[in-house]
Amino acid sequence: MDNLAAVIRLLKKQGRLTKELRGIGAALAAFGHVYGKGTGTRKLSASARARIAAAQRARWAKVRENAGKSAKVVPIRGKRTLSAAARKRMAAAQRARWAKVKAAKRMA
Repeated sequence: MDNLAAVIRLLKKQGRLTKELRGIGAALAAFGHVYGKGTGTRKLSASARARIAAAQRARWAKVRENAGKSAKVVPIRGKRTLSAAARKRMAAAQRARWAKVKAAKRMA
């Protein structure tokens, strides 16, 4: 009989837990609609990015102009590209690392 009482208590506790979880889920869903609009990723066109970059360069030019010689602004270096040989070396090294991981899994 004690075992049956324990099972009933456990089921009641789980029922309460389920009810609480449903309430939390509903609250999160409600908040998700309110705050969820700004969570996506923005995709800008190349021209839009170029306009933004040009505007930022103009702002920095104005700052430098107003600050005179005392302002030290570090120029941003352009993107570097890897040679085909470097990419092949990196790919081979990555394949070797994965082979080592897989071999360790087989041994364990």
